[in-house]
Amino acid sequence: MTLHEHRLPNGLRVQVEPRPGHGRGLVAVALTVAAGSDLDPAGRHGTAHLVEHLMFPRGGAGRGHAARVAAAGGVCNAETHRDRTVLHTVAPAAVLDAVLRGEARRLRDFAPAPETLRTETAVIAEEIRGAAAGGRLWETVLGALHPGGRDSYGTPAELAATTVADAEGFVRRHYRPEALALTVVGEVDPAPVLHRIRELFGDVPPGAGPVPVAAPPPPPRTTARPTATAPLPAPAPAVALGHLLPAPAHDLPAHLARVVLAEVLGRSRLPALVRADPRLTSARVTCGLYGQWLGARAPEPVLAVLGRAPGVRAEEAAAAWTDALHRIADRPPTAGELRRARNALLLAHHRGADSLTARAVTHGHLALLLPDAGGIDALPAALARTTGRQVSTAARGLLTGPRSLTALGDGDA
Repeated sequence: MTLHEHRLPNGLRVQVEPRPGHGRGLVAVALTVAAGSDLDPAGRHGTAHLVEHLMFPRGGAGRGHAARVAAAGGVCNAETHRDRTVLHTVAPAAVLDAVLRGEARRLRDFAPAPETLRTETAVIAEEIRGAAAGGRLWETVLGALHPGGRDSYGTPAELAATTVADAEGFVRRHYRPEALALTVVGEVDPAPVLHRIRELFGDVPPGAGPVPVAAPPPPPRTTARPTATAPLPAPAPAVALGHLLPAPAHDLPAHLARVVLAEVLGRSRLPALVRADPRLTSARVTCGLYGQWLGARAPEPVLAVLGRAPGVRAEEAAAAWTDALHRIADRPPTAGELRRARNALLLAHHRGADSLTARAVTHGHLALLLPDAGGIDALPAALARTTGRQVSTAARGLLTGPRSLTALGDGDA
């Protein structure tokens, strides 16, 4: 179905996509904010994440937007990323008006109580402790390749010092209509929905001055010598090699070429490499922070992790990865390799945009990240245009661009 897109006079992006029959009478609403952890104030790492939590205050029955949605048979959730925050809801289409009124109310009436703020900082501290082990490698690679880049969780010490005034100031600066995308997908008639959104959100005042954006990263180093980080513990010896994905808003074809390169390597080349090279016990490669390519405006990591055989040093295992990159840089992937890689990426893309909620969230994300790229349904054609020659160029870019090396498992760097 057609995606109906409008921009209100105050700057709010509005997207409405009817999906009759797709959600069995359901509708998904996503409010996407172009602000995440990269815009946390100095000394307050975690403010964006805290504000996300404060949009769903815990309280007694019937209190707050989430409780009202739950009472109607729906569910709310949210995500904080480096450059955006998403508040999303799926509910019966019959209560869409109430959901939209709740979203407008959250924007207008954000005023958390001090006790609510303290409760949510404690909840986030538990999330940070739970995520620490899985996220430590990603944070290490991101810090080596993109100084100043930060994970979206925050730190318990800085969150403990955050005040209600800090949270309210963040909302005033960043939750402004010209930095928002409101997306509705499901059993809807676009015309009355757009009219109702104008009524509810049209008089939300824009912010003062330009929309704040995160500071650009420093120019990447252009040496082939990797930046060695401190070793990290792991169940078995391995080595992690970090590279950068080009920022998609600046060079989408180059971004997609590195994504296809990683898929070709992971699907075809690395399994064969492990079988043939006695230095390696395993190999995998992931694109984007926690595997989310097209994930942010800022450059994000490509992470290769190679298991090391007993007695093999980190640099020796890393050399096998470098050899694999040289081979694909010198000789493009075969037509079969390219086809399988693109098909796998397209399948993942379609699965990711299949549910109403995922589709609403992705629409909002792409509206802010790539406003002129055509949205969800333009991505298959963009992937199909990626050639073997571009994949070889992407491999050369990994070889000559900034890299990090992290020994895992035994401290052998």
